[in-house]
Parts: sequence; structure tokens; C-alpha cells
Amino acid sequence: MARGRSRRSSRKQGHGRVVHVGLVQMRCVEDPAVNLKAAVAHVRVAARRGADIVCLPELFRSRYFCQVESHDNFALAEPVPGPTTATLGRLAKRLGIVVVASLFERRVAGVYHNTAVVIGSEGTIIGKYRKMHIPDDPLYYEKFYFTPGDLGFRAWRSGQATIGALVCWDQWYPEAARLTALQGAEILFYPTAIGWHPAEKAAQGATQHAAWETVQRAHAITNGVFVAVPNRIGREAPGGGPGLEFWGQSFVVDPAGRVLARAGSDREEVLVVACDLAEIETARTHWPFLRDRRIDAYGDITKRFAD
Repeated sequence: MARGRSRRSSRKQGHGRVVHVGLVQMRCVEDPAVNLKAAVAHVRVAARRGADIVCLPELFRSRYFCQVESHDNFALAEPVPGPTTATLGRLAKRLGIVVVASLFERRVAGVYHNTAVVIGSEGTIIGKYRKMHIPDDPLYYEKFYFTPGDLGFRAWRSGQATIGALVCWDQWYPEAARLTALQGAEILFYPTAIGWHPAEKAAQGATQHAAWETVQRAHAITNGVFVAVPNRIGREAPGGGPGLEFWGQSFVVDPAGRVLARAGSDREEVLVVACDLAEIETARTHWPFLRDRRIDAYGDITKRFAD
């Protein structure tokens, strides 16, 4: 696994800007306070290893509660800004880093979002993204909980890099990656909670995982950006039964689609990966996909199906 250096700020490498990206791959338990304490400890580890920006997995404060439809789970939500962003804000300021955190946001009574928050090194929120694509699959009953995002696709200058934050199911949509890259994002973060249905793992597990990683490597190539994806690990069954086995394997990809580092599938890990942003210029000039886009011919992209 990749290991960071002892220094933390952006480094120069050749004519580029080298940013050290930290990903936290963690196991989540029932108690939000325990998860937050563990997340803080992992972020500290990433900072000690040299991370400039650290991203936590999707909905890291709790088990993945979307496996069941229960009104009781709305009690897990909190406002943004709120207690967790305050805790992470103090941590980010103390460490001098940027933190990307995925939270269950209570906007008002009856309106909740799956929200990624970008907290700057001064400890304040510099960006907020509400998950746009909301799945409704067996054990992923997110439409029961989350209102689709209404903030659009955004990118924010963090001091170290211009970054975009998308969330889990968004990672399957090339439109989301492209529109975020067009906002100037150099690194796309995808906080994630994805795993196997245990009964499907033997027959379909390898194919499902390969598809998940491949589509995100393609986003890196077609947009000339870095992609960073933290996932959780462990088996969770808040509704009883076999539940979900989260497959971990958090990873970072460069603009050529090469996997720079990948975590394992069965243990907590902190990755710290050097990303030379000069590679974006190289990739985009050698593979000028943005130049050759036919924006005059894409009108049908706004239709459900062009028939």
C-alpha cells in the first residue's frame, strides 16, 4: 500500500504540483460516536503520513442503514453545518488539511440528503454536494431516505487542488464525472459504501467489483483527472439476515487510468498517495477528449431515451 511522507503541504515535483491524497477505509458499527472517534483517528494517521486532503467513506457515522426502510433511522441525520462538521472542522484546522466527509443531512423536517462536505484547512466548510443519483435496489433502499441533490455538480479550490465530490451511485454516471471536471476539478472524490450480497459473491462478485473499478478508471481517462474512492469494509446486517459484505478495495487512479494504490478487501487501511497534478496537462494534451467533444450534437443527452 502507498505510504505518505512526514511533510504535509503540497510538494513540487518537476514543474507539477504534488498533492498527497488520503483515503480512509474503515469498518462502521452501530454507535455513531464510536465511528466518529475512529474516523478522527484515521484522519490523524493520514495527516501524519503526509496527506493534504483526506476523504472518508460514504455515511461513515453509522452502519449502512439503507438496507431497511425504517423511520427510526431518520434520527441518525444531522444538520450541515452541525456537530460532525464542527468536530471535523476543528480537526482539519489543527492538522492543516482538507477533509471530505459524507453525511446524512437533515435539511428540514421531511427533507434529507446524502451529502458530501468539503472542509478546508481553516476549519470551515468550503463546499457541499448533495448526492444526485439515488439508487433503489435490494438492500440499497436509498430513495426512502434521500431527496435527490439540488446543488448541481461543483468543484472547489481547496488550496492544494481543485476538487470535486460525488457520492457512491454517482460513480456509475459519466455525465456526473464530466460535468464536475468541466467545473475545473482536478481530483474527483467518490465516498462510497458498496459491497456484495453474500449469496451472489461466489458467482458474480469478481465481475461486480471489476465493473465498479473499471467505470471509475474510465472517468479518470476521459476527463484527464485523478479519481479517489474510499469504501468501507465488513459485513453489516442492520435488518437481520445475511446483510451486505462491503468489499473495501479503496483506490486512487491517475489521469491515464492507472491504479496508483489499492487497499485490501478485509481490513481497515489508510492510503496516502502522491498525485502529481502536472499529469493532467500531459494527459489532456495527448488525449484531447475535451477538445474534440461535439457539444453541438449532444442535445439528446437531456432525454430519458432518444426514440
